[in-house]
Amino acid sequence: MRADRLLALVLFLQSRGKVTAAQVAAELEVSLATARRDLEALSSAGVPVYVQPGRGGGWQLIGGARTNLTGLSSHEASALFWMLGTAGLSDPATRVATRKLIRALPESLREEAETLATAIHYDHTTWGAVHKGDDANQASDASTTSIDHLSALRSALIARGTIRMNYIRGNGERATKTVRPLGLVAKAGTWYLVARPAKRSDEPRTYRVDRIVDISSSTESSSGDVSTSDEFDLIDYWSKHVKQVEALRSSVTAIIRAPKWALPILTNHFGSYLSVISSEGEFTVAEVRANLIIALAEQLAGWGQQIEVLEPSELRRELARIGAELSWMYSDG
Repeated sequence: MRADRLLALVLFLQSRGKVTAAQVAAELEVSLATARRDLEALSSAGVPVYVQPGRGGGWQLIGGARTNLTGLSSHEASALFWMLGTAGLSDPATRVATRKLIRALPESLREEAETLATAIHYDHTTWGAVHKGDDANQASDASTTSIDHLSALRSALIARGTIRMNYIRGNGERATKTVRPLGLVAKAGTWYLVARPAKRSDEPRTYRVDRIVDISSSTESSSGDVSTSDEFDLIDYWSKHVKQVEALRSSVTAIIRAPKWALPILTNHFGSYLSVISSEGEFTVAEVRANLIIALAEQLAGWGQQIEVLEPSELRRELARIGAELSWMYSDG
């Protein structure tokens, strides 16, 4: 019997209490005959395990024998799975190892580890439009202003309870929300809370953690058709959410003509919202995208005559308006 399968089998017995040979075969992905041989080998190896034959019977550890094979303290286990997040179970290369590690933990730590392994997600890619003077500061702010809230949100995730929070919307308005946290996502250094409104069966929503003013536990219970955390797929939700946001951020397109030396600067500024169409001589024709005409105009106006907007005409008119305003404001008259 292989040592890794022996370890996996001991941890499976610890986590389930009593198991059948069929359950072992399914868990370890071996044949039923191999599962029976492995169970019998445990007893021969000195592991206190016995079998109860008949209906309702199965294999179990004598006296509920247990061992913390990881040697991790509560704080260490929490920190490890907070850092690992969904990567452990979502990656085929680490899925088996992560399951083994979770099962090796004492029962008092296992539920928290399982929650963190499915409800904490790290997305290391930036949003398509990367503005070094903007997003970089947001990430820095998130690391300092939201750290006090992360512990409270993690506790709510583990307890599967509801929270009450005062939240500042994107337009600056303050609102009080009662929600049930479903997951936490760190995208390029900025933390986001994914939660479902407690009193409605609405779809989950996303909130920036650094816009949360304060958090308190709520005695209000969830109502409506609300899925449990176990049924919520955080990775799938986040993938769809990112696509929706990126689509909104790039709904307006423009064709520009710029000198080749400016292309690295523009690429760094627009990120994935810039696509090169053609390149000839000293100039490059490219497509750039943003959420509004005025947003594109504001980003391109500083280039002056270095960049020419070929289309759309609405953007050319907006740039002309900005130029006229600046000319009037700073003219000698």
